[in-house]
Amino acid sequence: MEFAIKLSQFLLSLSILIVLHELGHFIPAKLFKTRVEKFYLFFDIKYSLFKKKIGETEYGIGWLPLGGYVKISGMVDESMDTEQLQGEPQPWEFRSKPTWQRLIIMLGGVTVNFILAFIIYIGMTFFYGDLYIKNDDLKDGIWVTNSVVEKAGIKTGDRIVSLDGKKIDKFVPEVCANILTSDKVVINRNGEEIKITLPTDFLGKIIDENKKNAITLRIPLVVGGFQDGSLNKNLLKTKDVFVSLNGKAIKYFDEATLILNENAGKKINAIVIRDEKETPVSIEVNSKGKLGIQLGALTEGNLEKLGYYKFTRQNYGFFESIPVGIEKGKNKLVDYGGQLKKIFNPKTGAYKGVGGFAAIFNVFPSTWSWEVFWSITAILSIMLGVMNLLPIPALDGGHVLFLLYEMVSGKKPSDKFLERAQMVGFILLITLLLFANGNDIYKAIVGK
Repeated sequence: MEFAIKLSQFLLSLSILIVLHELGHFIPAKLFKTRVEKFYLFFDIKYSLFKKKIGETEYGIGWLPLGGYVKISGMVDESMDTEQLQGEPQPWEFRSKPTWQRLIIMLGGVTVNFILAFIIYIGMTFFYGDLYIKNDDLKDGIWVTNSVVEKAGIKTGDRIVSLDGKKIDKFVPEVCANILTSDKVVINRNGEEIKITLPTDFLGKIIDENKKNAITLRIPLVVGGFQDGSLNKNLLKTKDVFVSLNGKAIKYFDEATLILNENAGKKINAIVIRDEKETPVSIEVNSKGKLGIQLGALTEGNLEKLGYYKFTRQNYGFFESIPVGIEKGKNKLVDYGGQLKKIFNPKTGAYKGVGGFAAIFNVFPSTWSWEVFWSITAILSIMLGVMNLLPIPALDGGHVLFLLYEMVSGKKPSDKFLERAQMVGFILLITLLLFANGNDIYKAIVGK
């Protein structure tokens, strides 16, 4: 069932992004009376799952969910169908249209991607608002779970003051992610501000260690369930929250792990909060310093009730949501641009984190949440838009580059040149796909 939920979200998100992107090309093509021969969701290599011709256009669904396409008459595209280019240009063909019309048609897909992302962020702002912790209220700081981060100088208990000069007023999950792509971090440790310059290959080393969360909020030790053969199955209950271990008061999971490791293979006393009351228990610590339990989580309300954090939820009216949502979209776009900059710099090692379709699939949770679904879809829409703008032949950005050259120089590249450029771009894209999906396969094999 969990796999089915992840797959459903993956395919739904992909379908929305592909259909709207291709509509971005389709609509201006139709407005400029350019013939569109095919409009496909997914690729229909050899055969299609569904197809129906309406007017001059065949609409269909292919069997290979790696993208989609519109086939526009008189255009050198990924189909590499050059036979139609042998005859004289026809009025309904792409190549017969004025340069400015062809430019609008080619920019239509990425324009829709960016508009979609901003609309999603506006909608999410209106429906869900913002949930955050005031950074000044984060008295006990963050939890560092990665040795690379610790070696860089950031420790558990530090409070992040600023990232690359941008002050952090509201602590949200994005702050933890943004640290990984920052160059300069200012932290507050015991009331003292410390400036840290992260090493160039910081992100690459983080990827090598490959822990799900390198930095996160400090959380309490909560019993979520029991592992097979757990010695504490009859001693503890789910939702127990530990507040003392072996006579030492604890508040967070990271404090508990230190005490448990010191008492590996021993029986110790503990105090847990159970049914809103402190309850003493005697527990077994196995030889590995573990309790044989699955880590549980508390809701924001319970975390507030127990005095861990004070959450603020800010709601917005419809018109208030528009500028806030636009600002969120802009920040995501800038953040992704920063990530790409690091990926294209071999010294950072960020390229090791590039993933293919398996990586995208694994981003989606195994439980259905519309808020998470739309959040992922928005960032994927930005990624799709940015990637398509790269000046690589076979991508929208490659076509735009040639059209801009034509507008500036007044000379149109020959059809033969465009064919060869398209082939080079196609080879580059295949190489990138093989690299990205090869990364996924490698990580699956080595268990990272």
